Amino acid sequence: MTIFYFVQKKAAVLIVALIFFSFISSCSGIWDPADARKVSPNSKERVKKNLEEGKGLSIKGMTSGGRGTNYSFASSNPMWRATLEILDFLPLANVDYSGGIITTDWYNEGTTADESIKITVRFLTNEIRSDGIKIIVHKKRCSLQMTCTVKKISSALEQELQVAILKKAVILEKEYSKGKKKFKRRAVN
Repeated sequence: MTIFYFVQKKAAVLIVALIFFSFISSCSGIWDPADARKVSPNSKERVKKNLEEGKGLSIKGMTSGGRGTNYSFASSNPMWRATLEILDFLPLANVDYSGGIITTDWYNEGTTADESIKITVRFLTNEIRSDGIKIIVHKKRCSLQMTCTVKKISSALEQELQVAILKKAVILEKEYSKGKKKFKRRAVN
């Protein structure tokens, strides 16, 4: 019995050592000295460069879990805000700013009990352009036996929503740029 436990302990130590060395060997190196020709001796320039590249360590970065990712949130994106304002009467099922998608839940106006629609808006760019968003409309039709069929439809609703979103986005962009010019700060040297 003692030989069995001895072998078991040695095997565990060997496995831990192998895992440890595999982690160490996967690194490009423990210490990578900087090339003085490529790195500025001025500390302020190095800090500025590291901040631009998203490098560094901060308490906010450690607590939020995000590192190097910087999303300018929806308040500064007029297409996003316009879409939310246009679709505010619909229940939303999925809203993912980082993924660039808004999906509504199934919606029934009450005119027909067996039909519902679902709208998906995909953001292809942050710019206010007609090809910057793609709108997809699905129609669900259910029979009395609760057998439902879902079909992607092409309707005037897609075009109407796109035009309404673009118009609203232009208005929001003008308001944002007007307010931005009003409170513009001078550069401090």
